[in-house]
Parts: sequence; structure tokens; C-alpha cells
Amino acid sequence: MTSANAILEQAAQRRATGQLAYSGAVTPEEALALLQADPNVRLIDVRTRAELDWVGRPQVPDGQYVNVEWVRYPGGVPNEQFLEQLASQAASKDTPLLFLCRSAARSKAAAKVAFEAGYTSSFDILEGFEGDKDSAGHRKHVSGWCFRGLPWLGA
Repeated sequence: MTSANAILEQAAQRRATGQLAYSGAVTPEEALALLQADPNVRLIDVRTRAELDWVGRPQVPDGQYVNVEWVRYPGGVPNEQFLEQLASQAASKDTPLLFLCRSAARSKAAAKVAFEAGYTSSFDILEGFEGDKDSAGHRKHVSGWCFRGLPWLGA
């Protein structure tokens, strides 16, 4: 098993290589390893409540899972209280935050906004929860948390 420090170094390397506007990026497997290694790490799932209800969510250690919608359902409007809600869930601005969405698009935007707001350890989880679509247009078959066989709670 890779150490938390090694994972964070790899995430920082991805930041440099990809010129990311946040602390870095981790694979789904690395995210789970960080959550298991450090009880202070938080997984911030930015999907809508409807997505959680209909699709499922990662199963992570107690107290480390947080849902803060990036956009509101219904309507798909931006969550104007995103940073306020995030602040109520993160112990401090140096708390390691791992942002997750369906396919790693909203999570990148959320990680960027959090980083710009002073959250110094804001990371995107690559591939997202469901990952990319396959040739038939379905998710969970190509990449993502579920595809990688990581623990999750179904809808």
C-alpha cells in the first residue's frame, strides 16, 4: 500500500504536470487510501441529492463523507451557498478535501473554487464516481470509483 505522503506527492506532481488550479488530483484508489490513512480527510461529494438517491455514493469511513451540491436539483442552478456549506463541514482550511462528482467535471470546478477560497489541500478525484460513458452511452463500465471496484452504497 502506498503511503499517504507518497499519494500527496503524486497528486502534487499531477498539479504541476497538468497546470491544475487546485492542490492536485488523486485516483479513486488513492482517494480511498487517503481516507483510510487519515481520519481528518473529507470526501466532498458535489453531486445533487437526486444523484445520490438514484445512483449511490462511495462508502467511506464514518464521518468522512460530506455532500455539498455544486448545482441545485431541480433546475441545475449554481449553489450560491457552496462555500458556506463547505466551511461548515471542513474542520479548518488545511483539512484535506477530496472532491468527487459523476465524471470529474464539477469536482474540478469545486476544487478550484475551494482552493481559491483558501482551502490549501483541495484535490480532485480523477474519473469521478461513475466515470466516462462506454460505447453504448452507459457509465460505470469504463472508469470511475464504481468501475474500480471500490466500496459504494447503491441506490
